[in-house]
Amino acid sequence: MFRTLYLPIGILLLTLAGCSQQATEKTLEQELDTDAQKLSYGLGLNVGAGVLKQGIPGLDLDALIAGLKDSIKGSEARISNEELQAVLMRVSKEEEDKISKIAGQNDELGQSWLKENAEKEGVVSTDSGLQYEVLIQGDGATPVAESVVKTHYHGTLLDGTVFDSSVDRGEPAEFPLNQVISGWTEVLQLMTVGSKYRVYLPASLAYGNYSPGPSIPPGSALIFEIELLEIISESPEL
Repeated sequence: MFRTLYLPIGILLLTLAGCSQQATEKTLEQELDTDAQKLSYGLGLNVGAGVLKQGIPGLDLDALIAGLKDSIKGSEARISNEELQAVLMRVSKEEEDKISKIAGQNDELGQSWLKENAEKEGVVSTDSGLQYEVLIQGDGATPVAESVVKTHYHGTLLDGTVFDSSVDRGEPAEFPLNQVISGWTEVLQLMTVGSKYRVYLPASLAYGNYSPGPSIPPGSALIFEIELLEIISESPEL
């Protein structure tokens, strides 16, 4: 539901999976007895975690290790900055084109699904394309865009795959309405405290052509069940 965006890392994870067994067999031969060895290994873990977050497609683990060694030893770089920038631009363009194609396909499927869903009894559609059903109608106050609210929610893809759920975690979420995806900002201003809605969001009201993580593909329409538990304040500053 939040606006934080990340590039997909699925391709990278598949690449790493292919070489992880061989790399593990080699690295397990290295004993971690001394503080220097343990510190070095820990630094390697941090570097690896940082690389994963970058979502780099087609990662070559051997070349990555060679780059680390050359950098640490102060050896001359094997490629120029100009060559590296050219590669980065080329790979980035290829990845953007791939993501755009996937997002377009998913958005088309989502629009078709939502068109059919809009005809179902009890489904209300707004001008923005948002759809919702009232499961429980509360009798409390209604938040405004600057409100900080407490909610329980359960989010799924159109096929029922759960990607996030405060209900499953057993911990409600608190956030300002103007700091979440636009579909949430809109629908919660239609709800009263104590209400529970089932909400259907086209990609344009969710994460658009971006992916906030591997569980939500780009261009995805999303379904939420949202329960408005409390209006904590009328603005984040209060």
